Amino acid sequence: MAQKTSNAFVAASWIALGVGMIGYLVGLWNVEMLLNEKGYYFTVLMFGLFAVVSLQKSVRDRLEELPVTDLYYGICWFATTLSIVLLTIGLWNATMLPSEKGFYAFSFLLALFGAIAVQKNTRDNIAANKSN
Repeated sequence: MAQKTSNAFVAASWIALGVGMIGYLVGLWNVEMLLNEKGYYFTVLMFGLFAVVSLQKSVRDRLEELPVTDLYYGICWFATTLSIVLLTIGLWNATMLPSEKGFYAFSFLLALFGAIAVQKNTRDNIAANKSN
């Protein structure tokens, strides 16, 4: 029997996603860099969010014995890893203060964690509602 996720964890997950995304985007809005550089960092964030949600879904599908091809599963892992590598390379080569680089790295990771947790909570609550 599936158990419903607590409201506190659901709220914490949404807050993590919101704080991570909004913090990253506000920092991106205020930083002095070329528009194409801002576009790069924005795209990496959106790519990373999509990748982790897709990965979480495919991992969960496999746990529930729903069909997921090895190719798609591998692409999900590759895309998640690639988004983190692309952010790392961008920040490594950026002409920012180390504190700014750390801000982007941690807000990015917080947003990815929040996206995974929100996806998990949504799926858990749907399963709990179906079993009741």
